[in-house]
Amino acid sequence: MAMPEVVFPLDSTKKFPDQQLVGHNRWHPDIPPVATVSPGQSFRVHCREWFDGEIHNDDSAMDVRDAPLSIVHALSGPFAVQGAEPGDLLVVDILDVGPIPQEDSGPLAGQGWGYTGIFARQNGGGFLTDYFPDAYKAVWDFRGQTASSRHVPG
Repeated sequence: MAMPEVVFPLDSTKKFPDQQLVGHNRWHPDIPPVATVSPGQSFRVHCREWFDGEIHNDDSAMDVRDAPLSIVHALSGPFAVQGAEPGDLLVVDILDVGPIPQEDSGPLAGQGWGYTGIFARQNGGGFLTDYFPDAYKAVWDFRGQTASSRHVPG
């Protein structure tokens, strides 16, 4: 079975704003679509993690503590659906999710690794800030359908 067409490719050597197709960081009707798809079409979209490479595969949580909230939400798209009108209900089937297949390792989350982060109170915090006032990070290594973490033993 052939891989579906990539309608939003990403070059892992470039930051999100420097890509061939520039995504967006919010949903707004004035942001023009980067591609148009047809109803029933299967397609691929490459996605960057929400901090565009500012979180690192290391043992320090300082990058999460100092996360640049001004660039948050590197979103792929938006996409137009041929024939769809404002107010239409769209049903989207996600057929597969995974790291970029051709890149099993690299400096960007999604290149063979990912992370779980807890924001520090000093950088906005989260819903558990009263219990976890400091920044924490666990890096996960992907191996096929399995993830393990040196920060979460066992």
